[in-house]
Amino acid sequence: MEGNKEITLYFKLIRINFLTGLQYKGWPFMIMQTLFVVVTDPIGLVLLFNRFGNIGSWSVYKILLIYAIAVTCFGLAESLCRGFDYFPWKMIRSGDFDRVLLRPRSLMVQVAGSYFHIHRLARAFGGLFTVIYCLRALKVTVSLLDILMLVLTFLGGFITYTGVFVLTSGIAFFTVKGLDWIYIFTNISYQVTRCPIDYMPKVLKYMFTFLMPMLVISYYPAAAICGWTDSYYRGFLALPAGIAFFLMAARVWQFGVRHYKSTGS
Repeated sequence: MEGNKEITLYFKLIRINFLTGLQYKGWPFMIMQTLFVVVTDPIGLVLLFNRFGNIGSWSVYKILLIYAIAVTCFGLAESLCRGFDYFPWKMIRSGDFDRVLLRPRSLMVQVAGSYFHIHRLARAFGGLFTVIYCLRALKVTVSLLDILMLVLTFLGGFITYTGVFVLTSGIAFFTVKGLDWIYIFTNISYQVTRCPIDYMPKVLKYMFTFLMPMLVISYYPAAAICGWTDSYYRGFLALPAGIAFFLMAARVWQFGVRHYKSTGS
């Protein structure tokens, strides 16, 4: 019962922020701007493949498929849990987190729902369209089980990237500001997927498999659906890997909350 109240509160906060964003008359242009970034970002990759051809067995559509899955997951987390990304600057440094602590509601729900930018959804929809386009270009016959895998993959990726934002917020309790290096696990992490896994340095491969399950939520599902691997069911690891990473990040967040000291002017 209590959980239902928290979910209801979250969607109320998102709705308020959504309606607030619509008051800004330039929001359609912001959506177009985000879509432009999504579309133009992989252009260099496409031009590279057009000039030099495939890299071994890797075609441009294979790379774009993995990349698009990662972008979709990041876009969902960036849209629906944007509050954690803003948390170090908007709540910790300003001292506004003190007011959040006084409310008899989940701290995570309040922070997650504190910001919502409609134009950020353009990244998720742009990535999803690219996934569909690449599957058609690769002539992959998608079964119902594959669709279920993709849905669970997007959910697991969303949870993973939300965990990154939560982890950043947990660290911010001690640094009292955002950390630029944390973007290695957000914006830069999905750029790593543009490198074929066979040619990826082992350090990066292990880092984005075991430390942060980036390849688990992008490469494994793509390989399973397209038949690049003998182990089809590895594609279903995205959700449990995302949950495990989020639980680890939540522990850091809870540790930070327990040691929080009021700040601001």
